[in-house]
Amino acid sequence: MKKVIVGMSGGVDSAVAAYLLKQAGYDVVGVTLRTWAGTEGQESRCCEIDDARQTARAIGIPYHAFNCLSDFENKVVTPFVQDYLHGMTPNPCVVCNREIKWERLLYHADVLQAGYVATGHYASVVKLENGRYTVRKASHFEKDQTYMLYRLTQEQLSRTLMPLGEYAKSDVRQIAEEAGIQVASKPDSQEICFVSDENYADFIRDHENGAVPGEGNYVDEEGNVLGRHRGIIHYTVGQRKGLGVAFGHPMYIKEIRADRNEIVLSGYEETYCKAILCSDLNFMSIPEPETGEALRCQAKVRYRHSGQYALLEKIDKDRVRISFDEPVRFAAPGQSAVFYDQDDCLLGGGVCWEAASYQK
Repeated sequence: MKKVIVGMSGGVDSAVAAYLLKQAGYDVVGVTLRTWAGTEGQESRCCEIDDARQTARAIGIPYHAFNCLSDFENKVVTPFVQDYLHGMTPNPCVVCNREIKWERLLYHADVLQAGYVATGHYASVVKLENGRYTVRKASHFEKDQTYMLYRLTQEQLSRTLMPLGEYAKSDVRQIAEEAGIQVASKPDSQEICFVSDENYADFIRDHENGAVPGEGNYVDEEGNVLGRHRGIIHYTVGQRKGLGVAFGHPMYIKEIRADRNEIVLSGYEETYCKAILCSDLNFMSIPEPETGEALRCQAKVRYRHSGQYALLEKIDKDRVRISFDEPVRFAAPGQSAVFYDQDDCLLGGGVCWEAASYQK
């Protein structure tokens, strides 16, 4: 019997992942990593220990909760706050998956003498003919979570099971209900786990003890002042509502210039870009390309982006240029850009740092 450590958040997906692996004959141990606690003791939606413990008891598997508060603060929360203060749009879940979840789950797997770790992500781990591991999109694309997994290493993937890749969310809830798992109808978490009310600005202000940028100017692309904003931590690229200034027609945030405390507003057409530059790269299904090498891919520039065909070119040691067949909207600095092959497998990904404006 193969032993597997299942990361259990307290939600239905990880619960069903543990249940399915037990049904398949694995020796399953449930583990929750306690990553964050609010000032009033509230848990994050990724580590609701009471629900996870009760689920493990219902399934009939051993269960452990481990503290990762310090690591999570240092590796996820603080970089998230600093990115926002610099006008970027970070993906903390991407960082957490590699630096916290898999790192710690594999550590506890070794301690507990388990060969594998598993999660309730909607994706599938595959080993390719070239010997490398990657993740393939979920069969039901509306729940696909591969975008958040692109930073995982080959070592991490080689010891990972993801049993939900072929299931729809409705299937997962039905399995949970039939198995008597109490979280079968528990709502999905939509927000960043450590910002429970989705108020990023208040979280950042509290984290920095109020030392955040104040009011500044809205400007157009030529630098003409259009009005005043409340402070850059209140805004993200692509935002249209809540600007506090009326123009008589829709205006969008195209750029946040943190060094000048300015926010650039533009019309709809000006939010498109034809190419992006990415760094902080990680490749999965292929070794990292050599400088000058190019290949076709499909690229996503945000989690809900359906993807766009593009040419990926390695331009120097740690940067690629993604040139899109058709322009894309709202490629925000700090956001992850993720690349797929024709089989819906992850080639890899990186962090977007610069977008080239689209000109008709």
